Amino acid sequence: MPVPPQDALTVAVRVKPGASRDAVGGRFDGPHGPALVIAVHAPAVDGRATEAARRALAAALGIRPATVSLRTGAASRDKLFLVDRPTPEVPDVLRRLRDGAAG
Repeated sequence: MPVPPQDALTVAVRVKPGASRDAVGGRFDGPHGPALVIAVHAPAVDGRATEAARRALAAALGIRPATVSLRTGAASRDKLFLVDRPTPEVPDVLRRLRDGAAG
């Protein structure tokens, strides 16, 4: 697995596909450590849930979807996303989302 660049942030995520609505928030202690829970309406078929989770993560962090890419976990509910050149606020927003309730 390649090492992420210094100006990038790795975000561990637990995806819950097939949810009744999209929601970002909560914590799941998974194989990559404390992970942000992202529930998406999209099914886990042909990468649709992964793409929906990528976009939901970007929206929740207030950044462009193009700055978020999948690092590992294409066929797993446990994923690592890479945020390229995160703004200074992103780590705090991420912490609040992980520690707060889904929504």
